[in-house]
Amino acid sequence: MKSKLTPRYIIIALVLVWAFYAIWPTIQYQNLSADEIETMQEEGSLQDLESKIIKQGLDLKGGIYIVLEVDLPTLVSNLAINKDKRFEQALAKISIRIKADSELDFFQVFQDEINSEGLRIHRYFDVDYGGNMDEIVASLKDQADDAINRVLEILQNRVDQFGVSEPTIQKQGNSRIIVELAGIHDSERARDLLQSTALLEFILVKSPDLTNDMLLRIDKVIKGSEELVGLTKTAEEEKTTIGSSAPVSEDKTISVSELFGEQAAQAAADTSDTSVVVDQNLLEDRPFSSLLRALGNDIGTPEKNVYIIKKILAMDDVQDKLDAANGQFLMSDAPESFTNIDGGQEKMYRMFYLEGESELTGGVVEKASATIGGTGSSASGQSIVLLDMNSEGSRTWSRVTGGNIGRRVALVLDKKVHMAPVIRSKISDGGTMIEGFANMDEAKDIAIVLRAGALPAPVNIIEERVVGPSLGADSVAKGTLSVIIGLVLVLIFMLLYYKLSGLIADFALIWNIILVLAILAMLDATLTLPGIAALILTVGMSIDANVIIFERIREEQRKGKTPRAAIDAGYDRALTTIIDANVTTLVAALVLYQFGTGPIRGFATVLFWGIVISMFTAIFVTRTIFNTLTERRGLQRLSI
Repeated sequence: MKSKLTPRYIIIALVLVWAFYAIWPTIQYQNLSADEIETMQEEGSLQDLESKIIKQGLDLKGGIYIVLEVDLPTLVSNLAINKDKRFEQALAKISIRIKADSELDFFQVFQDEINSEGLRIHRYFDVDYGGNMDEIVASLKDQADDAINRVLEILQNRVDQFGVSEPTIQKQGNSRIIVELAGIHDSERARDLLQSTALLEFILVKSPDLTNDMLLRIDKVIKGSEELVGLTKTAEEEKTTIGSSAPVSEDKTISVSELFGEQAAQAAADTSDTSVVVDQNLLEDRPFSSLLRALGNDIGTPEKNVYIIKKILAMDDVQDKLDAANGQFLMSDAPESFTNIDGGQEKMYRMFYLEGESELTGGVVEKASATIGGTGSSASGQSIVLLDMNSEGSRTWSRVTGGNIGRRVALVLDKKVHMAPVIRSKISDGGTMIEGFANMDEAKDIAIVLRAGALPAPVNIIEERVVGPSLGADSVAKGTLSVIIGLVLVLIFMLLYYKLSGLIADFALIWNIILVLAILAMLDATLTLPGIAALILTVGMSIDANVIIFERIREEQRKGKTPRAAIDAGYDRALTTIIDANVTTLVAALVLYQFGTGPIRGFATVLFWGIVISMFTAIFVTRTIFNTLTERRGLQRLSI
């Protein structure tokens, strides 16, 4: 008989050894001190250990929960090939209505607004979209679905490279996406990574003469505008220009209401920009230029003036001037510190007057890597991103750089200028460097979004929650305590009610839990609070199988059968019932996994493997132990 049981012993031993091997890294990780974790991070060995442990979900480990919404009005605006002010105003009204009531269907509102405004929809879209409202709206819906699916894929690629284990990224409704990043607590960095459209553009900078001419035109617009109630004085125009040998500016701080009126001041109060710094020498005759400063050969503006400048540039009359000249003003990505005439430090943004159209976009980028600038380069010791372009991009870049030697070209990412170097020579290999990053993390994040691709439409964060590690630790402690209490109560009950047989069931139950945790570690699955609930449920269902078996064995013993015969009959009679009950639960777990999301999937995963393993422990392991006991001669009755 021993030879018949030997294969069973081997199988059980191999399973137990595998379980210890799978769960050991988790035990090691849980016992690490803060100093040991820091040391392993420096050595680079911590990441390898973390890849083998049981991952904890957002509710256990803490992290960030973000709900993103794809900007459908902007997407539709980008898809339109012929746009005018009436169309843009209609989209603006739609945006306001959608923000006021998120339950509204965007395309129904779009259709109603277009009809109410009397717009001929076919004039704004390519003939491929259709010839009437229904066909065009249907085509736009298809484009929106495709855009959202691409956003999902791009966000997944970005987060994977960001280094988050088991992130949850799922679609909600027609335009929303839920992102859960467990273990990440730098919300600002995560937010920037997710929201960045990663639209990289290479745009030529216009000459200083054209820049000064445009500033002069904007000054004229402001002086004649009724919107700017505080600056409508008439005076002879001065010839002073930004960047030339101008007298030292005499800065003066004035309130926004003096420049724009009380309504603008109230709006500015929300941004903490309730005052601006102006140059008194230029204020009366060059009102827009008075908000700017000369930074060498560049234009700069104090940080607190940014709100007003953007408001002025958004004025219809100013936009008309810029459109006519095929130009645009863009700010630098971050402010720089400068010493003012009083000797204090002042933060200034650089402002660039660029061509209206980009020469090249980031779609041609094949590789993007973050590194440190080498010795002897202009970015020595600084964080930089190196780009490699495809063949088409290399040809275009070669033509652009070859035909504009001596001009500056701005590298613009998401409408912010990162740098504007002078083209010194023709670049024929497509290699380009971006510098001006605050640190290596920022450079790495930019490289990630450039590699993953640009989002087809902007995304806005409409909900954000940060789950602190202390809350996660509290959830772990309570979840663990609930498992221990439930387990102990079940173990005591089985021991008191079924005596020695109950002890065998207790042994199988403990191994059941260990094997489930080992499976989670090997599958690189994530344990959540619902997963812990499934673990507790597994404990109950595992014991339920043993109870059915033990009751059948009791019945057979009351009929006067020997222990061996009672065990065989008990297992044979209970087997069908156990399989039927567990198979139906397995089907439910598979359905939950297939159609559930986030925590529901975590529950289904633990439940599925818990049931599978409970059948192994309750039927195979316990029967092996009973068969071993019955081999003892003289065993007349089981302790059951």
